[in-house]
Amino acid sequence: MSMTDPIADMFTIIRNGSKAGFEKVEVPYSKIKYEIVKILKTEGFIQNFKVLTGENQHRKIQIFLKYDENRKGIIHLQRVSKPGRRVYVDTDHLPSVRGGLGISILSTSRGILTDQMARKYHVGGEVLCYVW
Repeated sequence: MSMTDPIADMFTIIRNGSKAGFEKVEVPYSKIKYEIVKILKTEGFIQNFKVLTGENQHRKIQIFLKYDENRKGIIHLQRVSKPGRRVYVDTDHLPSVRGGLGISILSTSRGILTDQMARKYHVGGEVLCYVW
């Protein structure tokens, strides 16, 4: 695992698990990953998640993936801001994903928010990813 971009690594684990038809995947825990997964659950892109702790182990986030009736993964993730190229937007230029069918997740001064919540709070920030 590269660990140069832990968020992109988490998205790759989710993407690969979804394509392979796994019921659940595990990613290393961090506060930002926890907040992103919480938004994915709230928006209905994953079934559920839980934080795993154990003796002599690092914490992990267990993510339960969601599928359609044909057992095809319903989540599509695209990393926008990367360590080598950060993408920032202000309130007037918040991105709309797939004509409003998807969401963009931003890191703002008020925490990790979706584009709709950022519009509501009238804040901009770093665009982490698009989800549809």
